[in-house]
Amino acid sequence: MRNNKTGHKVHKKKVFIVDDHAILREGLSRLINSEEDLAVCGEAYNASQALQAIAGSRPDIVLVDITLGDGSGIRLIENLAYSHAGLPALVLSMHDEAAYAERCLKAGARGYIMKQESSMELLSAIRRVLGGEIYVSDKLNVKLLHRFVKDNFDDSGSPTKTLSNRELEVYQLIGRGLKKHEIAERLNLSVKTVETYIEHIKIKLQLKGTHEVLMHAVKSFDH
Repeated sequence: MRNNKTGHKVHKKKVFIVDDHAILREGLSRLINSEEDLAVCGEAYNASQALQAIAGSRPDIVLVDITLGDGSGIRLIENLAYSHAGLPALVLSMHDEAAYAERCLKAGARGYIMKQESSMELLSAIRRVLGGEIYVSDKLNVKLLHRFVKDNFDDSGSPTKTLSNRELEVYQLIGRGLKKHEIAERLNLSVKTVETYIEHIKIKLQLKGTHEVLMHAVKSFDH
């Protein structure tokens, strides 16, 4: 494609979208494809589909939601860092960055932006990550700098930060209303293993029973 102003040929960067909401994927595709320097090369609704499709589409960047149909986008980011080293992932999520951004960055993501942000800010985030930068909001950037200077990683602000990535997956699926056997099937685990993770969640979040875990998870993800 040629730039309308300069007449020079523009090499479009390829974007792959991973989100379990079809309407959102369609909206993102329209937004990205309207840009002269960006193009959507593929999309997926879950992690397993994404891993298969990304190998063939060879994107320059992947947009990943945290909550996917078959588990957590964080695990997908970890898998991408292993199987597609150097491929940057930008997390686009409805969940508060204060609770999840650091976890995603540690897993290998190159940025985190919330879905409440404007379309222009999203496009800016995509381009900055493509340019080799790490994108987070100004608010989180200040927070991370303070932690670096003080060398004080205090996780008291969000109890879910104490959960392992797998425990967080289980917790998210509980919040979406899935039963133990459904979670086990979704994550390819035994029901007993899921029950063990739930017990860990209870202890770490100081919750008394499974019903309390459910109420806590629903409240956490009801944004």
